[in-house]
Amino acid sequence: MSVRPGAEPYSHDGTGDHARTGIVLAHGFTGSPASMRPWGQFLAEAGYTVRVPRLPGHGTTWQEMNRTRWQDWYAAVDSAFRELHEQCDQVFVAGLSMGGALATRLAQEHGPRVRGLMLVNPAYKVDDIRLRALPVLQTVLPSLPGIGNDIKKAGEDEVCYDRIPLKALFSQTRLWATVVRDLPEVTQPVVLWHSVEDHIVPTSSSELFLSRVSSTDVTENVLHDSYHVATLDHDAPRIFEESVQFIERLS
Repeated sequence: MSVRPGAEPYSHDGTGDHARTGIVLAHGFTGSPASMRPWGQFLAEAGYTVRVPRLPGHGTTWQEMNRTRWQDWYAAVDSAFRELHEQCDQVFVAGLSMGGALATRLAQEHGPRVRGLMLVNPAYKVDDIRLRALPVLQTVLPSLPGIGNDIKKAGEDEVCYDRIPLKALFSQTRLWATVVRDLPEVTQPVVLWHSVEDHIVPTSSSELFLSRVSSTDVTENVLHDSYHVATLDHDAPRIFEESVQFIERLS
C-alpha cells in the first residue's frame, strides 16, 4: 500500500563527535513521521544519528490502521531502538502523544540501555466518557471523525487521518493500561514538555506520568504557545533546542 507524501520514515546517520549518540522519535496515533521530521532533522543537523519510523498502519489509510494493534506499533520503535543500540554508544528515545507512551514502554523494557526519555504531550489516558463504550463500540462501528492536526500555528500538517479507527483506538487503551501499570519501572532521566492548551490529551496525563515514575532527574517544561502537536507548533524551536541541551548534559 502506498504511503502518503510526507508520511515517509526519516533516517540519518550522524557525523562527527555526536555520531555515536542515537535518538529514536515516535509519532502519535493516526499521525505520521511528518510530526517528528523537523525535530529529527534538527538533531541530524547537530550531528546525531536519528530514526523516525513510520508506525504500521499509519500514513496510508485508516482502514489499514484498523488492522494493526499496539504491539505492531511498539515493534517498529523497538526495532529502531535495537538497531541504534548496536550502532551507537548511547540511545535516547522521544515521543509525541501515543509516541510518548511507546517511548515510555521502551524505557520500561530496555532499562539503562535507554539513556534518556524525551516526551511531548504524552498520552497515557484521555478523559472522554465515550471510551467506556469502546469495547463494544469497536465491534460494530469501524471509525469516528478524526482528531488530528491540533496545531495553533497556521499552515502546518502532521499528515494524519480524518477518521479514528476504533479497533486501533481500543488497542491504544490497552497500551495505556500496560504502560501506566509499569510507570514505577521508569528510572531514566526525563524531560517532558506539555501544552497549557491541548485539545487531545489532558494535562492529567502528564501529571499521571510524573507522579508514578521512579526517575530522580526529571525536567518539566510548560508550553504556552502550542496545542497538542507541539513539535510542529510555535514552541517547536524551543523543544528542539532544549532536547539538545538535555542530550548534551547527559552525554
